[in-house]
Amino acid sequence: MRLATVRDRDAEKACVPTSLGLVPLEGINKQFNRSWPHDMLTLIQSGKLEELNEWYSSGGQEALGTLKDQAIPRHLVKFAPLYRRPRKIWGIGLNYQEHAADLSEKAPTTEPASFMKPDTTIIGYGDCVEIPLQSKSTTAEGELGIIIGRKCKDVERKDWLSVVAGFTTVIDMTAEDILRKNPRYLTMSKSFDTFFSFGPVLVTPDEIQDVMRLNVATVANGRVHARNAVANMTFPPDFLVSFHSRIMTMLPGDIIASGTPGAVPISEGDTVECWIDGFEPLVNPVKDLKNARNIT
Repeated sequence: MRLATVRDRDAEKACVPTSLGLVPLEGINKQFNRSWPHDMLTLIQSGKLEELNEWYSSGGQEALGTLKDQAIPRHLVKFAPLYRRPRKIWGIGLNYQEHAADLSEKAPTTEPASFMKPDTTIIGYGDCVEIPLQSKSTTAEGELGIIIGRKCKDVERKDWLSVVAGFTTVIDMTAEDILRKNPRYLTMSKSFDTFFSFGPVLVTPDEIQDVMRLNVATVANGRVHARNAVANMTFPPDFLVSFHSRIMTMLPGDIIASGTPGAVPISEGDTVECWIDGFEPLVNPVKDLKNARNIT
């Protein structure tokens, strides 16, 4: 199934996309006498997502067709990030050979180039990416996001999907000029506010026939800047889940942004997108805080 989070007045509510629009979980609960959490992160952390998916797959999808009055029409939907307070966000650098070549970097071959990001970087569909005052060269990167669904440690690669709640589109930002000053500045270059967009839709694993065949693209102003298949990752998703679970306990809602096929430079007025086969595109406009402050 697919899930999204939408803004409704001052609240952010988990919804199920349907042909009628997006139906809030709270409306589903009332209609069908259920008690699924209304908040996406709580839904994942509670372990109730699997139960909801089973209901959806065994007649719930058809039952939602009776909730026309509950559905928010798509043209009125304002998406939020899927959630805002994951315990961990892992990023993976240089996970496609072609991206490493673009940057004249040597791609890691024995272990992934992992880094972490704070949750204060999080934005969602339609929110502005803000190029910070400190950077004159910021890039955006479309990526496949892996969302952990249960507490796990030392996961075997063959068992990786058993701990995954779903997948989503991600746009990760980097202040490239800061990073190029010194590789030790990686955390700073990745951690500015608005530097991690994800959503608008979580897609559960049963919706995807083969993750390895998905194509991931970084798109700027409607043009594909870079596209590649997950199969061409140096470290594929099963490895990433297993590897990071051996470093630290992974928790429900933790996110692994699995790497980009290519980073595109962004500037004031641009629109950047992440496209993944079969997923709702993730779209963010760009503004430069230096322009707002009249700083050159």
